[in-house]
Amino acid sequence: MEYLIAFVVGGIICALTQILMDQTKLMPGRIMVLVVCLGAILSAVGIYKPFSEWAGAGANVPLIGFGNTLYQGVKKAIDKDGFLGIFNGGFTASAVGIAAALVFGYLASFVFQPKEKV
Repeated sequence: MEYLIAFVVGGIICALTQILMDQTKLMPGRIMVLVVCLGAILSAVGIYKPFSEWAGAGANVPLIGFGNTLYQGVKKAIDKDGFLGIFNGGFTASAVGIAAALVFGYLASFVFQPKEKV
């Protein structure tokens, strides 16, 4: 049942994001920022944690989960380091994910050859 809930919730999040991309003139980068900020806001008001516990990976894997991770990292760093935690907390919390994205993206560039559209 956990897998089904995660699949459905993740699919709904992705479908809503796709609808936003198709039905608005917002650029994809702005939509990505919007979704990350939504995750941070939901985390700040206390809604994201119970939602995440119920939905599992369906809520944590999409970009909305990245916003939650950034918020939690900044919150922890502010509690530890004060104001300066704003600048390093998000990087500390998400360093592994960012590094993995860079490494795997670099490795994929060796495997796949981009083709220019004429």
